[in-house]
Amino acid sequence: MEVILKQDVENLGYKDDIITVKNGYGRNYLIPQKVAALATVSAKKVLAEDLKQRAHKETKAIESATSTAEALRKIDLKMTAKAGKEGKLFGAITNVHVTEKLNELGYGLEKKSIQIPGNTIKAAGKYTAKVRLHREVVVDFTFEVVGELVK
Repeated sequence: MEVILKQDVENLGYKDDIITVKNGYGRNYLIPQKVAALATVSAKKVLAEDLKQRAHKETKAIESATSTAEALRKIDLKMTAKAGKEGKLFGAITNVHVTEKLNELGYGLEKKSIQIPGNTIKAAGKYTAKVRLHREVVVDFTFEVVGELVK
């Protein structure tokens, strides 16, 4: 019996896979639990069209992420924070601060998409952060933290 999986099933397949299973397993478990649907000719056509549309949307998303990545590589971001005489910051710069600064410049990013090595920055200097714009598009961008001397 051929079925189309509606979700990932361990040791069986991933969502939207067409697989062959034994009749009893399909009829008594997969279909009643709504984990799979019977793979009829019309269901296969609908699945093929859905996958085609999803691939088209995915391509557009990757193109958009790639153009944003190019813009991020060219950006010159400077962040200021209060610091002592040796350049050690009072507090820390985290991915939240970097996200806020980038969003002020018009990038619609979430804080979880930015990774800073060590998670926090506690001294002035140049740093590199990884930004995940799409699961296939990850960009490294550099920014500078400037210490604002506090008297």
